[in-house]
Amino acid sequence: MVFQLDREYTAFADAQKIASGDLRDVVVKVKEFLKDESKATVLIFDAVTSQQVEVDLRGTAATIVKRIEESSLPSDEKIGGRGRPKLGVVPREVTLLPQHWEWLASQPGGASVTLRKLVEEAKKKNAAKDQLRMAQDATYKFMNVMAGNLPSYEEALRALYAKDHDKFSKLIAKWPKDIKHHVQKISEAAF
Repeated sequence: MVFQLDREYTAFADAQKIASGDLRDVVVKVKEFLKDESKATVLIFDAVTSQQVEVDLRGTAATIVKRIEESSLPSDEKIGGRGRPKLGVVPREVTLLPQHWEWLASQPGGASVTLRKLVEEAKKKNAAKDQLRMAQDATYKFMNVMAGNLPSYEEALRALYAKDHDKFSKLIAKWPKDIKHHVQKISEAAF
């Protein structure tokens, strides 16, 4: 797994938040926590997307941090190849109809430049909708894993997607403190 070191991560053991912050710091705190709670199950989440991340916790904290840092570096496969890899350009396949390819070919700079411009324009135009959707998705992912068995879970999800902040807040009010606070934090942009 490739880790993004510029992101925040949060670790939980059951309903208890263990740590939040840079992944290197989080795994050091998880390692310390597991010294006393060796049978605990720890889940680490990307704080932006709520995607669970798997970290190999074998070895010392320094060994784990070194593995994380090494896995965050670009692999040799990413450095070689077509395009401008040093700039981060990633070649992928795009399927279009012939008339779309003809139009792209006739644009100044060719297909790649035109597609990049269209993507940037769409990102700007849809920024608010995208932020709302990403906040809803991140909240859903976290709630599904950490709150799926808690009271009012389904009703809270409905309130989330209905953008009913007051109802959502009331429904999660009795949830365990750390889970509730994390859900409130990641769901802010959804309201």
